[in-house]
Amino acid sequence: MKEQSKQAQALREKYEERTVRALQEEFGRRQEERRLVERGWELNMNFLSGNQYCGINPAGELEEEQPRYWWQYRRVFNHIAPAIDTRIAKLARVRPAITVRAASGSESDMRAAKLAADVLRSVREDCALDEVISRATVWSETCGTAFYKVYWEGGGVRVSEVAPFEIYPEDLSCGSVEEQGSLMHAKALPVSEIERLYGVRVKGQDVYEFSLAPYSAAANFMGGAGAGARYVKKDCALVIEYYEKPTARHPAGRMLVAAGDRLVHEGELPYPNGENGERGYPFVRQCALEFSGAFFGGSVIDRMIPVQRAFNAVKNRKHEFLNRLTMGVWAVEDGSVDTDALLEEGLPPGKVLVYRQGSTPPALLGADRLPAEFTEEEGQLLEEFILVSGVSEISSTSRNRTSVTSATGLQMLIDLDDTRLSVTTESIRQAMKRIAKHILRLMHAFAGERCSLRKTGADGSTETYCFSGAELTAHDVVFEADDEGASSPSRRRSLIYELYGMGLLADENGRVSDETRERILNALGFGGLGGGRGAASLHERKAAQENVRLFAEAVPVDVFDDDEVHIAEHTRCVLSEKTDEQAKARFSAHISAHRASLAEKGRPQDAAQSGARTFEQAPRGGSEQ
Repeated sequence: MKEQSKQAQALREKYEERTVRALQEEFGRRQEERRLVERGWELNMNFLSGNQYCGINPAGELEEEQPRYWWQYRRVFNHIAPAIDTRIAKLARVRPAITVRAASGSESDMRAAKLAADVLRSVREDCALDEVISRATVWSETCGTAFYKVYWEGGGVRVSEVAPFEIYPEDLSCGSVEEQGSLMHAKALPVSEIERLYGVRVKGQDVYEFSLAPYSAAANFMGGAGAGARYVKKDCALVIEYYEKPTARHPAGRMLVAAGDRLVHEGELPYPNGENGERGYPFVRQCALEFSGAFFGGSVIDRMIPVQRAFNAVKNRKHEFLNRLTMGVWAVEDGSVDTDALLEEGLPPGKVLVYRQGSTPPALLGADRLPAEFTEEEGQLLEEFILVSGVSEISSTSRNRTSVTSATGLQMLIDLDDTRLSVTTESIRQAMKRIAKHILRLMHAFAGERCSLRKTGADGSTETYCFSGAELTAHDVVFEADDEGASSPSRRRSLIYELYGMGLLADENGRVSDETRERILNALGFGGLGGGRGAASLHERKAAQENVRLFAEAVPVDVFDDDEVHIAEHTRCVLSEKTDEQAKARFSAHISAHRASLAEKGRPQDAAQSGARTFEQAPRGGSEQ
């Protein structure tokens, strides 16, 4: 038995060794395949950080560009950084309010959709999803592509941004994550972290490769403090996560994890996060600019680099010319003056210049004014910056150089500026929709039988929901994303006022319902003003809970119930749900009890409506017009 055990252990070790070697060889192949793409990302990061005298040599490596003459100016006039800052600031407003639309009008589907929307809002807060998207947007704006990893850890869903340096696809020409045959997620982790995650102690080493540690402060940018800083991370090991999509050989897909020289995990794809419960990759892609037939997208920095190089050259040559005008280039006859003293002291104001009798006195050479071509070229390059970056002066400097002065015209210019970002904003919206699907599918698979959800309403009330993961049927819902950044808050308020003035928010009797009124207040940012009607929402919630009970048992009517609200909620449930005869009889009896209670109180069903003060009769802004 011991001999067999030793043989099995030896076979297992050989298998692990072959598997790890195969993973490392495949990783090396993919790394070499996209090396030029990585160098482009590094070049973008250099230009964004202000080191703009570097380039990619014929060998495909980044190198410092040397000046032609020692006296040439090599100052940087960085217009890329403010343009990217403005784009990121505008994209920060794109945080779609992801809602879930029910598959049908039945009460159960409506309840499942509401629960899914509440779960998404809760996970969004727990994961700080807005901050994650902001960090990922910085990566996508710099390198053209960013990724999100949606996974289950510590009893909940986690979402983290992933730099493009860490993702290695099987096919660089395939533009979809889901269609890739396999993906690799490679990163350098400290050996202590590897031991915590996988319970395996591996040998550590120093990591120098830029792509494995792009977050490092010594990120090997050309020039500056990081010029000679080749050291990146110490006592680390390479961790390669290999994901393979489902095939005939592996119906549930395959996942391998190699840490250093050890195979620390082998199994099927961990999450059923694909369509129809299939297992898929836990990654979502976001691009600044989509390229057809390419996995990695592009960045506007790629387009701005040639303009930035030309702008730096013009500004530096212009300053050199101005220095010649102020300091001068002197022509001195040989032997006429003491050239050593002239070189050391120059010609300060008031200097007495003594030259040899009969010789030609020193004279200035060159033009006496700045050529207009410098100013013209500088202005044209500034216009090209606006054209290439998609950021106008109205957005970047708040200055209007056009002849447009009307509010409508200026708003149209701002809208046009936002339209130029539509490709990027659409990528962010689509990424958020995919993240939402991943979240609900993971909750459905791993949340268990009893989960709690804490929700705070606009009126400050706090509720705790208990639900099971089986209730989150993500495949039965449709995700809709409303772009909150498409219009400013003032524009949204103006639109609501216009809709109200046109009567589109009122019913056929010209009255605005209480529910619509609360929604209007929430949209205007004054949801707390609806707190006075908190009892109505409580009655609606109680009626919804009674609907669930009525399918199984009879429910008595309480004396403190708002009968009108309960009748409406119970009737809606009966009309929208498929009910058997027994449940229908219980609903009928319950609704009849509410009608009897309403009659006993001496209030007809429409009494509240006929005697209520309408929204139109309420004073607006403290005065009536």
